[in-house]
Amino acid sequence: MVKRRNFLLWVVMAALTVTIAACSSAVVEEELMGSELIKNSDGYVDISAEQLNDLMKTKDFTLVNVHIPYAGDIPNTDQSIAYNDLDPHLDLLPADKDTTVVLYCRSGNMSTQAARALVGLGYTNVMEVDGGMNAWQEAGYDLLIE
Repeated sequence: MVKRRNFLLWVVMAALTVTIAACSSAVVEEELMGSELIKNSDGYVDISAEQLNDLMKTKDFTLVNVHIPYAGDIPNTDQSIAYNDLDPHLDLLPADKDTTVVLYCRSGNMSTQAARALVGLGYTNVMEVDGGMNAWQEAGYDLLIE
């Protein structure tokens, strides 16, 4: 009986260890936003402007504007890289492909294409802002325009 309890305890501890090890920044962000972040069939997560705003409170990701031509920036944008020109500019993105990268454009079309491209290049934690800057502004958030 004691051996069985020890075995069960070992199994529970092993499962807990695996669960903790599997937790990524996406899981932490999920808890912060109180909603579920699930990768779509293309391998990235769609987020709303409101979810991005929540994430900005504890910003631990790279925010990339992929819209061309330039039409403004969401505050705290880290990079501007044309959606169709990512490959030669990967040096501007985190070298660790497990780092969270959030992409946006004006309406969501270019960032969707960019998200698919990054997933295809091996990035594992890609998010795309549905509706882009338009949705950001419609939600009442400021846009920076140079």
